[in-house]
Amino acid sequence: MSRTIDVLTAGLETSVQELPGRIGFWEQGFPPSGPMDIWSFRQANLLVGNAPDTAALECQFVGPELRFSAPALVAVTGADMTPMVDGVPVESWTTLALEAGQTLTLGPALKGARAYVGVSGGIDIPPVLGSRATFHMAGVGGVEGHAIKAGQQLPLGQAAAGPRPGTRVAPEARPRIDGGREWTIEVVPGPNDDWLDEAGRARFLGADWKLTAKSNRTGFRLQGPAWSFSPLATDKRPEHGSDPSNILDHGYPFGAVNLAGQTPIILVNDGPSTGGFINPYTVITAAFWKLGQSRPGDIYRFRAVTVGEAQDLRRALDARCTTASLQPG
Repeated sequence: MSRTIDVLTAGLETSVQELPGRIGFWEQGFPPSGPMDIWSFRQANLLVGNAPDTAALECQFVGPELRFSAPALVAVTGADMTPMVDGVPVESWTTLALEAGQTLTLGPALKGARAYVGVSGGIDIPPVLGSRATFHMAGVGGVEGHAIKAGQQLPLGQAAAGPRPGTRVAPEARPRIDGGREWTIEVVPGPNDDWLDEAGRARFLGADWKLTAKSNRTGFRLQGPAWSFSPLATDKRPEHGSDPSNILDHGYPFGAVNLAGQTPIILVNDGPSTGGFINPYTVITAAFWKLGQSRPGDIYRFRAVTVGEAQDLRRALDARCTTASLQPG
């Protein structure tokens, strides 16, 4: 008998994601995609006995209603969407044992922005260009290339033995998603930080930046003070373009703070690979979970770190995404 999930209601842009995402196709226009909060995503998988990078569901702002055709271990992590099983509240960050016919319902996010649903065996859809991750804008990966829809069935893979029901992620090993509206986001300078003058760099790191509603999985658009530029940006050859933020087309790093005129846009999971704007700073991968859990109107304050510090922060995050972070119920 096949194991499936029936989608009763879809929520807001609930999608299948996996790690590391779609690697090796960016030059053809296909970004990595994958979950925005890799910390919560990987812990959802660990709670149900999957490898941490297994395909699972990312739920944005409002969660879905899902009915299970067979017994399964299920875990909900990330944003607080007040999960319920058959109408009864259940704990997030905990291994749940659901029986055939039971329904998991996630509501609107009370804290954070994105919740993750891990299911024993993972979401077993065919990979496209090497990944099951959904790239919404091109209709690639996921279920028929897009967010899930009511009436669809999601096939599940073969489940391995998982943790006992009631197993939970230790509180100190979870990302801090407490409903606060201010975030410190770590960045490394470059690749084009020298196109800003000293005052411009100080202003970026010292100012409050508001996340606007004109944001999605391609880019997070910010609102804040004006930028100022060095002679590299104002006294340049014509092929670099007329605006100080213009530059000859070049590659964009994952997490680039892309400066379009006076508007900074953080290029996130579904962002472009190249273009003609400068990127003075780059958000480190260990800070992406904060982007994934922030909401329009939240305030970002940026903190510059070295490449070595960025690597240390990522190693610390990865260390929390192992079974050593699980506690028996």
